[in-house]
Amino acid sequence: MTALNPLEFRIAPGDLVAELKSRTPKIGMNEGLWPGLTMYRYDAPAVPLWEEVRELHLCVIAQGRKCVTANGVKCFYDPLTYFAINDNAPFRTEIVEASPAKPFLSFGLQLDHELVRQVSSDILLERETAAFTSTRAPRSENHSFVSALDREMMDAILRFLRALSNGADRRVLAPVYLKEIVYRALQAEQYSRLIERAASESESNPVSAIIAYVHENLAEPLSVSDLAERAFMSPSAFSHLFRDVAGRSPYQFIKEMRLTKARELLIENEASITQISKSVGYRSTSHFINEFRDRYGMTPRACSDALAGRDQGPQAEQA
Repeated sequence: MTALNPLEFRIAPGDLVAELKSRTPKIGMNEGLWPGLTMYRYDAPAVPLWEEVRELHLCVIAQGRKCVTANGVKCFYDPLTYFAINDNAPFRTEIVEASPAKPFLSFGLQLDHELVRQVSSDILLERETAAFTSTRAPRSENHSFVSALDREMMDAILRFLRALSNGADRRVLAPVYLKEIVYRALQAEQYSRLIERAASESESNPVSAIIAYVHENLAEPLSVSDLAERAFMSPSAFSHLFRDVAGRSPYQFIKEMRLTKARELLIENEASITQISKSVGYRSTSHFINEFRDRYGMTPRACSDALAGRDQGPQAEQA
C-alpha cells in the first residue's frame, strides 16, 4: 500500500482562508493573540496608505491582491504569497482586489531580530541572510522579497495560528511554530538571493556558476552528474559543496526552481499546463502536476484559477 503524505489531509489553501476569516470579525485591522500579530480583512479595494514598520515584519496574503510600493518600485502580491519588510522601511500599501464574496485576507507578524539571528545561525545561512542579520547595508536596495506560500510554510503558519486559541498551546507550541516560520522564510530568502548572487558573482565560484546555468536552462535535462562535470568536480564532491552553499541537494534545488518558474508562468500567460510543464523541464505532465500539488497544495490549474480570482468549481482540481 502506498504511504500517504499526512500534509495532503492536514492542510489546504482554503484552510488558511477559513482561519483568517474566523479571526477577522471587523473590516480593517484585527488584533491577534500574539505580540506583533495583526490580521486584516477588506471587503472592497482600499485607497493607498503610507506605512513604516519599526521591526522586521512577515506579511502573508491568503486571499485578494495587494500592491506594495517601496523605493519607487511597485510590486503586486497575489493570493498564497508572503513577503518580509525590513524595519524602518517606508512603503505604500494598496488593497487592489477585494469583495464581500471574496474579501482580502492577510496578516502581518512582527519578527524578533534575536530569533532571526538564532535561526539563521542554526542553519548556517549567514551569507545568504545578510539583509536580516547584519547591521551593514544590504547588497540590494530592496527592502522586501516575495515567495510563494508552499505547503510547508502554510502548515507552519496554520499550526501557529491555531495554537493561539488555547492558553497552554500558545505558551508551549506557538514559539516552536514561530521558529519554524522564520526558518522557512529564511530558506526562501536564501533561494532568491542565491539566484541574484549567481548572476552577479564571478565564474570562479563553481556553485554560483552552476546555479546561473540552471536558471537559464530549466527546460533542459539537468542531472547531477552533468552539472558536476560542468563544474569540473566529481558528483559526490559537487553535491556536498552545493548543499553547503544552497542548503539543499542539487536535485531539490532544481525542483524548487522549476516549480517556482512554473508558478510565475501560470500568472504571466495563458499557456496550457502541458506547455508550462515542458518549458520548465518536465517530460511528464502528470509528474509535474503531482510535484506542483505537493509543493503548493493545489494543482496548477487550481492555482491559476485562484491567482486569476476565478471561482473553482468541481473541475478545478483537474489538470
